[in-house]
Amino acid sequence: MSTPTPVTALARRWRLEIDMSAAKDGSSWALVPGVTEFQPAAEPNIEDSSSYDSDGWAENTKTGQSWELGVTINRKINDQTKVYHPTHEALRAASFAFGSASEVHVRYYDRTGLPEAYEGIALVTWAPSGGEYTALDQVELTLTGTGPLASITNPVA
Repeated sequence: MSTPTPVTALARRWRLEIDMSAAKDGSSWALVPGVTEFQPAAEPNIEDSSSYDSDGWAENTKTGQSWELGVTINRKINDQTKVYHPTHEALRAASFAFGSASEVHVRYYDRTGLPEAYEGIALVTWAPSGGEYTALDQVELTLTGTGPLASITNPVA
């Protein structure tokens, strides 16, 4: 039996959803459609913990962790009823709010069923791209984690 040739995963494998429930308890996940760019990051904070005891070798300690999603979306509308997509509106509204209203419960996962899947609470930065008369209505989102980014079971696995 031959061994299958490995293939490279595609960037478009990610699916982004937000919890549309009022309680933000994960009971009403909805797709954020129109994603054209998706850049997850989870950066550790590393501090120098060197001492005389290390004989001149640097020592480091991880003291914290932060996470962020850089996302670009094509803004979706219903041109019959003149409304934007509900998840896009929820993100936009959160970007202008304060307190708990400024937080969105998000999850993202590999849409093909591979094991990578994460969930957390984020603050939203909403930045319309603008552009020429031929440009699409795109928005650059930054979802900045507030609290942990938890590994979850992939919902499509």
